[in-house]
Order: sequence, then structure tokens, then C-alpha cells
Amino acid sequence: MRKLEKAIDFSFIYDIVKDPYSPDHGRPSIDPVVLFKMYLIRYIFGIRSMRETVEQIRTNVAYRWFLGLSLHDPVPHHSTPSKNYARRFAGTDVFQKIFSRILEEAFQHGLVDPSVVFVDSTHVKASANKRKFNTEVAEVEAKAYQEELEKEIERDRIAHGKSPLPPETDKKNEK
Repeated sequence: MRKLEKAIDFSFIYDIVKDPYSPDHGRPSIDPVVLFKMYLIRYIFGIRSMRETVEQIRTNVAYRWFLGLSLHDPVPHHSTPSKNYARRFAGTDVFQKIFSRILEEAFQHGLVDPSVVFVDSTHVKASANKRKFNTEVAEVEAKAYQEELEKEIERDRIAHGKSPLPPETDKKNEK
């Protein structure tokens, strides 16, 4: 937590979220930097839910320090980050901008090692209505490690006697 706080100036978040926040309407909001740092804690430490993240923050002094909370300050309710996301940032690229910037700064300060990428390929059954859906065409965005990952997959397939994957021909996918 100390390395992150020392390396990354999180104040850039205020500029990115300034439009959906009103300084003079309604009751004062929870600091957006605190909310995004809560998501960051959850992601970095692999905490399964925001409810569990809040419980961890209540008892972990390092997390409280990272968020700027004293031992007596209340921790935001577990529903606050998700409600904030749904009400303020749904349909925007705010999260993408913020986490891309955090990742970029983490790379610059040597906090991330890009030489190895771990991908969790756990199959999880979706809880969705199979009869109700919308079909949309979405652009496929290239990932920084996609080419290297594909090469690794091909090497693994060849090593196990499997045929190579067919080449990608269309840059659009249905979702």
C-alpha cells in the first residue's frame, strides 16, 4: 500500500469524475478517490466481493491508511461503490480511464512485471435469462499481451499434438 501511495498521485481522479459530481447540490458525496481505491484494494488482493472488501477495510490498518481513514472514521457502506458506479458512471469509460492511468503509472514505477501474465480461465455458469437478450456487434480491442498469449497457446497446442487455431479473419464479434 505504501509503494502504491508513494508512486501514484491519485488526485487525477478528480478531473476525470468532475462532471458527474456536483459540489453544490445534494448532500456531500464520498470522496471519489476513496471509492476507486476501494476497488483497487479489492482487485489487488483478490477479494471476492465489495461486502468482504469493506469488512477487510474495517479491520486492516494498512487499508484504512491507504484510503485516508482514521481508526474512528466510518468505512463507506458496501453498496456505495456499486450504486455510485450504476448511477454516475454507467455507460461511460470512467473506470477504463482511471484504471488505465493507474496501471500506466504502476508500470512506470516498476510496480508491475509485464513479463508474465496470468489469466484465470475458471468456467462460471452465468445467471442469465437465456430467452431475453440483445445482439450487438462490438469492436474487438487488441490487448497488449494478446499476440504473445496466442503464440504461447500455439506452442502448447503443438506440444500436445493439437492442430493450430484458425486465423482470426473478422475484427467484429457478436456479444
